[in-house]
Amino acid sequence: MCPHAALEAPIPDRATAGKALARLLSAYRRHRDVLVLALPRGGVPIAYEIAMALDVRLDLLLVRKLGVPWHAELAMGAIAGDGVQVLNEDVIASCHVSRAAIAAVVAQETRELLRRTHAYRGERPWPQLRGQQLILVDDGVATGASMRAAIKAARQQDPARIVLAVPVAAADSVAQLQAEVDEIVCPLVPDMLTAIGYWYDAFPQVADGEVRSLLGLAWQRPCEQGEAG
Repeated sequence: MCPHAALEAPIPDRATAGKALARLLSAYRRHRDVLVLALPRGGVPIAYEIAMALDVRLDLLLVRKLGVPWHAELAMGAIAGDGVQVLNEDVIASCHVSRAAIAAVVAQETRELLRRTHAYRGERPWPQLRGQQLILVDDGVATGASMRAAIKAARQQDPARIVLAVPVAAADSVAQLQAEVDEIVCPLVPDMLTAIGYWYDAFPQVADGEVRSLLGLAWQRPCEQGEAG
């Protein structure tokens, strides 16, 4: 983790957060085995700034939060590609969510995961993660369910290293995630998160069009990434 002075709250916007994180990740600059993976949609503008500043590749790691049916903002788990599923059994138990209700939410979010895969990437092949240094990026971590699903999906492909880079995260989630990654870069770690948007001045919803636009710009840009580290 990094000192709080690296980024102060309220964070002006996601682009500012990305630039600040890029400065903290400067050791990875121009390494050809580094791949920045954004969790759409909110992680994409941040990851774009990181990838551009470090002159490394950018791609996506698609995950979907599983919200409690009657309180969609409360995460009872998350899914990622290749059937990866992470459940928060404490939330499921405290909210008395049935297995049938969980299955219905999983089916719904799986459809959205497939829609986003097609909308954002089209027929573009997925990058190979084996042996790569991965920087997983989102605009914040609350319960950690989505990030745990992302980490689990990434680990299946045997990367050399996984770095979690987020502007703000709940202290308890950071403590839990430390054992699952090689490094965490997170300037703001409040004991009480409240909500991720609370820590930003501007926190608009990121549209599909913005995701496609930023990915297009990154994918058109020739990266000269120096020697592998």
